[in-house]
Amino acid sequence: MKKVLTVLLVFVLMSCGVKKTSDSGSKSLYEVLTEQSDGGGNIKFFEILTEPNEIKMLETDPHLAEKMKHDDISNSNYVVLNMGEKNTGGYSIEVEKVEETDKNIIITVKELNPAPDAMVMQVITYPYTVVKIHSKKEIIIK
Repeated sequence: MKKVLTVLLVFVLMSCGVKKTSDSGSKSLYEVLTEQSDGGGNIKFFEILTEPNEIKMLETDPHLAEKMKHDDISNSNYVVLNMGEKNTGGYSIEVEKVEETDKNIIITVKELNPAPDAMVMQVITYPYTVVKIHSKKEIIIK
């Protein structure tokens, strides 16, 4: 019985140790700062913010102010994804995946629409998402 408990204890300790070392060295390439169903632009557009004066504009948004740090301006780029004006609720825009190559960052965007038979609010919405990219490489949006 003691041998079984010892083996289990060693197994648990080893598996915990492996997880800690793999998590400590990894850093996500991007972070979704906010994903809102209303408050975006009235036309569909994607904007890449790289210059400090452009990025400072984001600090005035109450959804973003506490999520932004001063050092991020020099180390990160920001992407604003606007879906444009929609006649009902249920729409959203999100990042499907982000890939890094030697020269650039490729962002794949996914637009989500409500199902045809879904009950949605009859209100005009302006869905948008703001993403922080932890790199200063050139960004390509698909």
